[in-house]
Amino acid sequence: MTTLSQIAWDDTVLPFQLDRSDVRGRIARLDGVLDRVLAQHDYPPVVEALVAEAALLTALIGQTIKLRWKLSLQIRGNGPVRTIATDYYAPGADGGPAHIRAWASFDAERIDPSAKPFSQIGEGYFAIMIDQGEGMQPYQGITPLEGGSLVACAETYFAQSEQLPTRFELAFGRTTLPGQGEHWRAGGTMLQLMPQSPVAAREGSGTDGVLRHTDILAGEEDENWQRANILLDTVEEVELIGPRVDLTSLLVRLFHEDEPRVFDPQRVEFGCTCSEERVRDSLAIYSAKDIRTMTTEEGTVTADCQFCGAHYIFDPRSLGFEATVNPDGTPREGDGTDA
Repeated sequence: MTTLSQIAWDDTVLPFQLDRSDVRGRIARLDGVLDRVLAQHDYPPVVEALVAEAALLTALIGQTIKLRWKLSLQIRGNGPVRTIATDYYAPGADGGPAHIRAWASFDAERIDPSAKPFSQIGEGYFAIMIDQGEGMQPYQGITPLEGGSLVACAETYFAQSEQLPTRFELAFGRTTLPGQGEHWRAGGTMLQLMPQSPVAAREGSGTDGVLRHTDILAGEEDENWQRANILLDTVEEVELIGPRVDLTSLLVRLFHEDEPRVFDPQRVEFGCTCSEERVRDSLAIYSAKDIRTMTTEEGTVTADCQFCGAHYIFDPRSLGFEATVNPDGTPREGDGTDA
C-alpha cells in the first residue's frame, strides 16, 4: 500500500531555513527518478551505489543554486570506476519540475564487489560545473577525491571553492515496500551556513592543506553551525529514505528549537536532453573522410546516449560539414550535378 507521505514527497527537494541559526538547507527524497537513472544500465552494485550517491548530491546542490540551465557533477578517477557524470536541469517554467540524469563508466573486470564503493574510483577529482546557457560564462570548480565518500568531496568543494561550511547526510539503497517489488530509494539533507561576512579560514586539515567545512569558522557562527550538525547527527537512515516520515515532520523533529521555515518544494523528474539534432550537431565538425571511419559494415553511423540509452542511426552522407544529403535523404541544395 502506498502511503500519503510517499505520494507527497517522493522525487522532491524541499528548501528550508533555520532562522535562529542562520543555516539554510535542502532535504530531498528520490524514488522513481533514481530507479529510472539506474534502470538504463546493468551496473554492478558498487557502481549503482556511487551513481545513487552522486544523483542525490546533484538534486540537493542543483536546487541550492539559482540556475537558468544546468549544473553538472563529474567524478573522474584512475580506479575501476572511471567516470560518474550527472546533470541537473533547472525547471523550464515557474512551478515546473527539474530534471536529473546520471551515468557511469567502469571496468567490470577490475571491480571488487566486496570493497567500499568510493575506493573503486581511485585517485582523481570531483568537479562541479555550472552552465547558465548561451551568452554566459560557464563555471567549474574542482577538488581532489578524498575523505572516503562523494559526500566528503562535496563538502570539501564548498569549503575550498566557496568558503561555505556545508554538511550532507545521505541514505540510499534497495528497499521493498508492501505490494511493490524491490527498487531504489534515497533521501538526504544538506546544511549550509548562510553567507553574511567573510569566515575566518584556518589551516586546511585535508590532503595538501585542502579546507574542510570544520576548518573555516570561529566564534558565534561556529557555535550555531556545530549545534545544527549535532542535531543532524541524530537523523536515522529510515527517516531520510522514508516513506513513512514526511519531510516537514522530519525537519521539525530535528530542528524545532531553531525554528525551521520551509519554502516551496521542487519536483524532480528523470530527463535527458539528447536528440537526433544534437548528435548531428556534435558530428558537424567532421569531414567526409572522418565520417567514413565511423561508418559500420551496414553502411550507417550509429550513436548511443550514455544517459538514457537512446540509439540513433544515421545515413553517413547526411553527417559532417561535407554532407551531401539532408536528414530526410533529399539532396542538399548546391550539391547537385550542375555543370
